Amino acid sequence: MAGVSGCLKYTMFFFNFLFWVCGTVILALAIWIRVSKDGKEIVTSGSADTNPFVAVNILIAVGAIIMVLGFLGCCGAVKESRCMLLLFFIFLLLILILQVAAGILGAVFKSESSRVLNETLYENSKLLAGMSEEAKEFQKAMIAFQEEFKCCGLAKGPEDWGSNFQAARESCKCTEPPCSTYQNTNVYSQTCLGFIKDMVEKNIIIVIGIAFGLAVIEILGLVFSMVLYCQIGSK
Repeated sequence: MAGVSGCLKYTMFFFNFLFWVCGTVILALAIWIRVSKDGKEIVTSGSADTNPFVAVNILIAVGAIIMVLGFLGCCGAVKESRCMLLLFFIFLLLILILQVAAGILGAVFKSESSRVLNETLYENSKLLAGMSEEAKEFQKAMIAFQEEFKCCGLAKGPEDWGSNFQAARESCKCTEPPCSTYQNTNVYSQTCLGFIKDMVEKNIIIVIGIAFGLAVIEILGLVFSMVLYCQIGSK
C-alpha cells in the first residue's frame, strides 16, 4: 500500500504554520486596537460619522478564520488526520467559492458602481459653489485634497468653485505642466473627478491581482490537502 509523502506532508505543515502565524498576528493586532486605550485613540481619531470599529471587527473575524484554517492544516498534516484535512479542505473551498462569487458580482456591477460614483461626485461638485455650512465643510476637505493630489475642481475643473474660487486658488495653483489658465491663474488641468476615477481603476487592478494570487495559493492548498487525505486513506 502506498505511504504518505514526507515532502508533501511537511511542505503543507510549513505553509500552514506560516498561515497560522499570519492569522495570529492579525487577530492579536485587531484585539489590541479594539480593547486598548491607545488603539481606540487611533481608530476614533478619524470621522465620527461612521463606526470606527467596523474594520477592526472584520479583521478579528479574518484573523480567527485564518488561525483555524492554519491549525487544521498543520495538525492534519503532522498527525495525518483525515478528519482535520477534510475540514481544512471544506473551509478553504468555501472561502474560494465566496471569493469567486464576490469577483463575479464585482464584474457584473462594475458599470453600475462606476455610474453611482460619477453621479455622487457630480452632485458633490455643486457644493463647491455653495454657501451652506455643509458646503463649507466639503470645501475645506476639497482644498486639502487638491493640494495633496494636484487636481482642481470635481466635474468641470476650477469653474466648479464659482464665486468661491478665491478661497481655493492656492490649492489649484499649478507649478508644473500640464496646466491650464483660469482667472489669470495657472491651475491644474486634471479634475479631481478624473483623478479619483483613475485611482479607483488602478486599485481595482491591484485588488484583482491580489485575489488571483490568493486563489492560486488556495487551489494549491486544496490539491495538497486532498492528495494527503487520499494517501493517508490508502496506507
